[in-house]
Amino acid sequence: MNENLALESVRREPTQKRSRERVERILSCASALIERSGSDAMRMSDVAEMAGISIGSLYQYFPDKGAIIRTLAERYNALGRQCIAEGLQGVTDREGLRRAFGELIDIYYAMFLAEPVMRDIWSGTQADKALRDIDLADSRINGAVLAAARARVEAGADRAELETSSFLIMQLGEATMRLAISVERREGDALVEHFKRMVLREMMKG
Repeated sequence: MNENLALESVRREPTQKRSRERVERILSCASALIERSGSDAMRMSDVAEMAGISIGSLYQYFPDKGAIIRTLAERYNALGRQCIAEGLQGVTDREGLRRAFGELIDIYYAMFLAEPVMRDIWSGTQADKALRDIDLADSRINGAVLAAARARVEAGADRAELETSSFLIMQLGEATMRLAISVERREGDALVEHFKRMVLREMMKG
């Protein structure tokens, strides 16, 4: 019996690996199409053709275009969360918090500027409820990370207040990035710089 189970496991693994590789190829092709023409112009048939699979196979993995875009959005968010967590994990004092969070704002803005797909996806966030929900959940997670860093620095501070303000800071940060990438670059740079000063002033005033 154990031998049969082992053989079955060996047989299944290549299929699972192929499925993962196919998903990665689909997402890579979708990213290339979005970068080329935008998500509005991307068609499922184009993704399937570029990935070298049938449209039926594509629908087995992603039921519609929105599912592809949401998956890409979640991946970019995961990268952002990792960046924020790593940037704040070593914070132990107010100056360290000011420096680390200021640097994170710059890094996050640079990510938006460098990734056409990321810009395209998040420029349309307000028109897509599913993307708004993803955005909101991401801000809550990142807000909790920021609140924890601030709690290490601000001994005795009200934790609920830190969590509320940190959630707001992260959500406003997302909105600022979307605004910054929708205007001319010089104005976008200025908006991000103003946001940075406002947030750091708020966090350092305690």
